[in-house]
Amino acid sequence: MRNKLLVVNPGSTSTKIAVYKAQKQLWQRSIEHNTEQLSNYPSVYSQLDLRLSAVLETMEQNGDKPAELEAVVARGGLLPPLSSGAYEVNEEMLDVLEHRPVNHHASNLGAAIAYRIAKPQGIKAYIYDPVTVDELIDLTRITGLKEVLRHGQAHNLNMRAAALRYCNGNNIDYRNSNIIVAHLGGGITLSLHSGGRIIDMISDDEGAFSPERAGIIPSFKLARIAFEEGMTYDKLMRLLQREGGLMSHFGTTDARLVLKKAEDGDAYAELVIEAMALGVARSIAKLAVVVDGSIDAIILTGGLAHSESFTAKIAKRVSFLSEVTLIPGENEMEALAEGAYRVLLKREQAKEYREPATTEK
Repeated sequence: MRNKLLVVNPGSTSTKIAVYKAQKQLWQRSIEHNTEQLSNYPSVYSQLDLRLSAVLETMEQNGDKPAELEAVVARGGLLPPLSSGAYEVNEEMLDVLEHRPVNHHASNLGAAIAYRIAKPQGIKAYIYDPVTVDELIDLTRITGLKEVLRHGQAHNLNMRAAALRYCNGNNIDYRNSNIIVAHLGGGITLSLHSGGRIIDMISDDEGAFSPERAGIIPSFKLARIAFEEGMTYDKLMRLLQREGGLMSHFGTTDARLVLKKAEDGDAYAELVIEAMALGVARSIAKLAVVVDGSIDAIILTGGLAHSESFTAKIAKRVSFLSEVTLIPGENEMEALAEGAYRVLLKREQAKEYREPATTEK
């Protein structure tokens, strides 16, 4: 009997999978891939057979067979910008992910793994809310340089799932509400959900610094540092994406350690944590003005949302806008499963993927 759902979420050195039945998770595993072994592959996409075999082997070890699946859903890869929701995996999508992705990342393998498992069984494979969901309105795209437009690349999967979960639990129509969601993780991103779409967002280079991201930096000073130190693009990006935030201040990306230092009375740790919380609050306020301050809910999610002391610092500064709700955790597997079940239960219709006529680089 086909009554199970397989969820696939490839990461840089692991592939997470889970099996659900009747909307309940039966089991979840993280398949670790040896870094040395992966280095033998010339590209991320060339790892497809390796990861597919590992997924099938893990399913067998846990007593599940592809013939028992009703559908397969995977984390969406770096496709050209598209609207939110479910997409049925097709050959055109796979061709783009293999040959013309926006960037090369392990998530590009998700659709292919799902398709390879689903097609022989005569069932559907889906992706849901990939990183490149971009529903920004024209007003929020404009910057002070004509040739530079803003794009909606953020933690869309978890943030939209949190917004939908909040609406379902509070009998609120997602399509007729204004909700701000902040994803607090290794990178911090935020999104404004209005009228059923993500009309604005703040990416991890536009707002608060985080455990490893530098966040927004005064552009004139950044330009001078890059020029005077003769930085290459890769070196500068590493500084901003991997060596910023708490890593820059304390030499660690483990926020728990820094939070503990602050709680133990370390004055500098207290100051930096307060500044990081202030950065999140500023970003929330910045998004609120897009809808004239009419906010129905503010949601804090991601790993750092587990910290009561950190989230309290944010809530204290933004609760005048709306009530703050915590939905902690990354929740990617649950979000993928919930999206697939909305399709299977006919509460949502999966879209057909078509490559844009032109792809902006």
